[in-house]
Amino acid sequence: MSKLVIVGTVAFDAIETPFGKTDKILGGAATFIGLAASQFNVDAAIVSVVGGDFPQEYLDLLANKNLDISGVEIVKEGKTFFWSGKYHNDMNTRDTLATELNVLADFNPVVPENYKNADVVMLGNLHPLVQMGVLEQMNKKPKIVILDTMNFWMDCALDELKSVIKKVDVITINDEEARQLTGEYSLVVAAQKIQKMGPKYVVIKKGEHGALLFHGENVFFAPALPLKEVFDPTGAGDTFAGGFAGYLAKTEDYSFENMKTAVIYGSTLASFCVEKFGTERMKQLEDKEVYQRLSQFKQLTQFEIVLENHQ
Repeated sequence: MSKLVIVGTVAFDAIETPFGKTDKILGGAATFIGLAASQFNVDAAIVSVVGGDFPQEYLDLLANKNLDISGVEIVKEGKTFFWSGKYHNDMNTRDTLATELNVLADFNPVVPENYKNADVVMLGNLHPLVQMGVLEQMNKKPKIVILDTMNFWMDCALDELKSVIKKVDVITINDEEARQLTGEYSLVVAAQKIQKMGPKYVVIKKGEHGALLFHGENVFFAPALPLKEVFDPTGAGDTFAGGFAGYLAKTEDYSFENMKTAVIYGSTLASFCVEKFGTERMKQLEDKEVYQRLSQFKQLTQFEIVLENHQ
């Protein structure tokens, strides 16, 4: 089993959806990635920063999921990163109401010494310079580096982002971001362009419409599981990335064929994440529930067909 380094925000979120609203609750990319990866019992460490206002119970929650939190810096006199958002009725669009960087503004990541040889590095959504800072601390080239990013960095740090993209093996972004990064409307053409930037594998997330995996001329599509209720989409993309990275770290197989299964695991875990506010669903997730939902996925996507030759 490979070691996994997870870099990203550990934060407070305040969320409003058509189903209700929350005060400050546990959020952040690294939090969702870590909770998803912990489903695979991998040796994973979180590299992040929080303020003195961050509750010990949240740190205990991560530690109790067997996540190494020695790389989570606590700035006692600082405040934790805070994001607030409001989702529209379609749950696909949202307005950001507040973004307070706080301790994240001066964050210099420090990878724990015993994780500098990790085979799998998951760079969660953060400033590209922070992501690059993590790669530069690794004692050896990881077997696989996965990058998640967003349109905000394309708007304000594009050159730095492109420098990091050159150094990664897999990039996970949504369809809108893929189009912005490449200027191409076709996701197939966009994926080809992104592969020329460095990553051998491109994962394009399409929310409730599933995810696409590209490698050379190969394409794989995994649908999202149709759900009766979507309560809160916050963290679904990070949960997907955590499931994807966690499965690869567990299996130590970084082939395109195995990545297909990793995409399915990522999609499955993301389908749980959206069922409750914040991390609530992921905190209580049990193995048997994941197995049952994977079975549903299998039924949803497999079919027998007799192909007739019409020549």
